[in-house]
Amino acid sequence: MGFFDFFNQKIALDLGTSNTLIVYKGKITIDNPSIITIHKLTGKIIAVGKDALTTKDKINKNIRTIYPFRNGVISNFDASEKMLKTFIKKTSSLSTKLFSTSYSMIISIPCRSTNVEIRAVRQSAKRLNAKNIFLVHKPIAAAIGSGLNILAPKGNMIIDIGGGTTEIAIISLGKILSGQSVKIAGNVFDQDIVNYIREYHDLHIGKSLAEKIKIEIGSAFPILDNPPETIQIEGRDVSTGVKRQIHLSHTEIEKSLDTSITRIENAIRETLSEIPPEISADIYNSGIYLTGGGSKLRGLDKRLSRNTELPIHLGEKPLKAVINGSNKILTNLNRYNCVLI
Repeated sequence: MGFFDFFNQKIALDLGTSNTLIVYKGKITIDNPSIITIHKLTGKIIAVGKDALTTKDKINKNIRTIYPFRNGVISNFDASEKMLKTFIKKTSSLSTKLFSTSYSMIISIPCRSTNVEIRAVRQSAKRLNAKNIFLVHKPIAAAIGSGLNILAPKGNMIIDIGGGTTEIAIISLGKILSGQSVKIAGNVFDQDIVNYIREYHDLHIGKSLAEKIKIEIGSAFPILDNPPETIQIEGRDVSTGVKRQIHLSHTEIEKSLDTSITRIENAIRETLSEIPPEISADIYNSGIYLTGGGSKLRGLDKRLSRNTELPIHLGEKPLKAVINGSNKILTNLNRYNCVLI
């Protein structure tokens, strides 16, 4: 039995800007939007996660909608604690007895997190009664969750595109040799779409509709093997305030996202420029591994491959790579102890 094995209760958390995932006993028990609605006067929780999505747009001056995480880190300490406690209680397999005894928790954080942000995460975990708290950088967890052997003396490049940040890292021997946390990801893509439709169609739409457009016809490349069909959307005319419908194609969405994706590409080049030639050779042979919800954007792999001249690999479960990797670390602490912060 290994030194860490007596901690038989283990929980892995992926505190994403858009979604929170929790793994307990090897299974994803929570996969919910990172959102909570609270009564302004009493401070009581109205709803969290999926349930909160149904109340956030309702007109009620007493309802406050909070997104506890911003750019992959805690932005509202009290709201994050309330949300996470509710998520944990919702997990039917977790007994209340578990949280009165010692248990281990691992949380993934952006690779450029500050000491203040790291302390906030640890403090939040302590308030959830975790006795043994482990932190790991998101790109390392994503790489492990994608099946990469990051402990080998070989360079691996991982790009995890989430809701708030894009994590770019080159990893070897369990360490990040070069990495960036770029504040351009899914939420920025949504805002890009909102801005484009307002500028070129004089139509105002909300971020929820922009996200839907991104999912249905979003693209990072103008020429696709299986392009999505044009869709019809409805918004409010900027000049008249009257509802109006327009048709959108994937090529328009590609144009709207071009600037943001270019900034990600520049960060990739910068990261590659900071590594030794021997590691560069590994990357040019093995390529780049994409994870996160943003990696599912149509044509993104093709565009990145063209502009970096590197092979691009898409994971089978890109949305689950970080949480699966975190859970693998927690259940094999003797092997992965060196990757912990």
